[in-house]
Amino acid sequence: MAKTKKELLEEAKNLGIEVDEKAKIAEIQALIDNVPVSEENETEITIAKAGKRSAKALAEAEEKAAKEERKTIKAEAETEVKPKKVVQPTRSRLERRGKKYREAAKAIEKDKVYPLSEAVALAVKSSSVKFDATVELHVNLNVDPRHADQNIRDNLILPAGTGKKVRVAVLADEDIKDAELVGVEKIIKDLDKGTINFDILIATPSTMPKLGKYARVLGPRGLMPNPKSGTVTTDITKAVEQAKAGRVEYRVDSTGIVHVRAGKVSFKPADLEANLRAILVSLKGNKPASVKGTYVKAIHLTTTMGPSISIATSEM
Repeated sequence: MAKTKKELLEEAKNLGIEVDEKAKIAEIQALIDNVPVSEENETEITIAKAGKRSAKALAEAEEKAAKEERKTIKAEAETEVKPKKVVQPTRSRLERRGKKYREAAKAIEKDKVYPLSEAVALAVKSSSVKFDATVELHVNLNVDPRHADQNIRDNLILPAGTGKKVRVAVLADEDIKDAELVGVEKIIKDLDKGTINFDILIATPSTMPKLGKYARVLGPRGLMPNPKSGTVTTDITKAVEQAKAGRVEYRVDSTGIVHVRAGKVSFKPADLEANLRAILVSLKGNKPASVKGTYVKAIHLTTTMGPSISIATSEM
């Protein structure tokens, strides 16, 4: 809506503009429009052009301004440097172990290397589990398993046995009285169902092709028959006898370490020591010709869930 001359004269007066009352409306409007506008004048002019603001509009403006102010305060508070949290030092592996393990570990000196006989006695003493724990030997060898001649693998019969009752399955149709499971069709039928109720599987060379499709099931469990482990043979009776007598197989892992079970805690110390020496002799006899210098890096003896005991490499 166009303003009257009287209204324009009043607006010009408020802006401090001297205007001749005889001037035309267009001239007065041009003078008003050419006046430099400051921030204060801009607000006044806006209010003058829009008319007086209602109480509701003023309240909304104040609320909006307060909201913007709160946002600014919050942003400044978030940018302040927060105090760093005090990080507690990580507990050692021994401190994170159970109470029984920590008590057993007290009997073993951390940096001491023990002779084999003393290590056997300590291993039996430090076993704190309620069941008959397995005694394990771990030998770190200076070999590279990526080379065929250094991929050490062998099997042997422990003098005192393993202390474990093994279930032997024979993939053959001949009658073997000491085996728990005998028969080609019966074993294949169980494998088709995904049933594995044996610890050792022995096969003849002629029946091996029948196990081809089960390699992915038997291989990861260490149950796939292999000539190097003595489980693929024509003399089935002898293989079963050896398996029952305590034959163990070992193979170096990707890091160059051999892990072998050597018996049970319930064995006599002399029997355990005889088994351990037999394993060490076997490992020594399998030293590759390409390995020069140090062959054995470290030897450790432990029991199931028990502390590790370092054995002198000179025992080998």
